[in-house]
Amino acid sequence: MPGALGARALLALVWLLHWLPLPLLAALGVGLGRLLHALAGSRRRIALRNLELCRPDLPLAERRAIVRRHFAWLGRSLLERGLLWYASPARLRRLIRVEGDIGWGDRHPQQAVMWLVPHFIGMDVAGAASQLYQRRNVATIYQTQSNAVFDAAIRRGRLRFGQGDVFSRHDSALPLVRAIKRGMIFFNLPDMDFGLRDAAFVPFFGVPASTLLAPSRMARSLKMAVQPVVTEILPGGQGYVVRFGDPWPDWPTDDPEADARRMNAWIEQEILRCPSQYLWVHKRFKTRPGGQASLYD
Repeated sequence: MPGALGARALLALVWLLHWLPLPLLAALGVGLGRLLHALAGSRRRIALRNLELCRPDLPLAERRAIVRRHFAWLGRSLLERGLLWYASPARLRRLIRVEGDIGWGDRHPQQAVMWLVPHFIGMDVAGAASQLYQRRNVATIYQTQSNAVFDAAIRRGRLRFGQGDVFSRHDSALPLVRAIKRGMIFFNLPDMDFGLRDAAFVPFFGVPASTLLAPSRMARSLKMAVQPVVTEILPGGQGYVVRFGDPWPDWPTDDPEADARRMNAWIEQEILRCPSQYLWVHKRFKTRPGGQASLYD
């Protein structure tokens, strides 16, 4: 991790690059992704292992091809972060296409709302869309960065239009609950392995995965409507798509584990539609049921 001076230099480069036309910026991002694929051996191996576990039906050559494409999208997402943080609202509106009912929460201002946003590489585009295309403030949880310069840049970028708030994953949930009760939409990232706390092992592509029960429990406790949201980066300079589904009519239920199963099944369907843009470099199966060996050794 670079120090403060290095972080400022990287952020200055991202700011400069955001002025480029998107087709050129995208090409540079693909080049960065190819470099990362070559150099980031540990993350490449994690991605391949995840695909081996989730898609054993695919030939090894096809899984490797998905990982190569994944790193290309990952490189794009890193360089194109500058667009989300610095581009004008008018330019972002030209680049981001919204499908589905992003304004459902606006039309139901008294209804608590949760957006379920799985870890597709372009997920931050959904955050920008939420500030451009609907009126309600949005709250989300983020991972505090060890580098204070990067941490401040992430917070600034996500709050640049003054709509909403971000809460550290390490803090109490009470400020977030209060924000939801004040009318903020909860932008929830539900599909990472955070250990056993408030989680259950439910299948993810047939593999037991530590899956958070908190989305179901919070939605039930606060009587929240739950909308699924998926992002996609389009090839070349075509921009981005954010798809808002209709609120799930029968989620949550009084069975958080069954809700977690349904949530994972939905995420699986979205991954099958766009396999190379899911965040395969995360150790989704890091936590194992008692006594089982690591799947990444």
